[in-house]
Amino acid sequence: MPSNNQPDISQPERFHSTRRAHRDETAEDYVEAIAQLIEEQGSARVGKLAQAMGVSHVTVTRIIARLSKEGLVTTEPRKPIDLTEKGRAMASASHERHQVVLGFLQAIGVEERQAQIDAEGIEHHVSAQTLAALRALTVELSNPS
Repeated sequence: MPSNNQPDISQPERFHSTRRAHRDETAEDYVEAIAQLIEEQGSARVGKLAQAMGVSHVTVTRIIARLSKEGLVTTEPRKPIDLTEKGRAMASASHERHQVVLGFLQAIGVEERQAQIDAEGIEHHVSAQTLAALRALTVELSNPS
């Protein structure tokens, strides 16, 4: 039930952003993992990505094909996977959201391991407005007067 100072939001409006976030989760997770592999190991290959994501080689191959169609990655048989400019931008934004959510969870006392797990899910469902509020509150909690 909305409070007096909150707008009445219809049920379809409330669920629209959640459905959109679910649709984008896999792409965001994969481009972020690819970026991390490239940074840490110099390249991202299907086998290493499968290992990092805890899925089969076939699953990664299918997802990479989808990401390629979406213009997020480039790849050729037996060659490393590379991010396009669009893919790098998505990976960077996803990583930034993850860091803000993780920092907030740690600032409120969530244990490191659990904060990492929870941040993985929350990062995909947080709006820019909420992210800004989390960022500001984290700074405030980290620097008490």
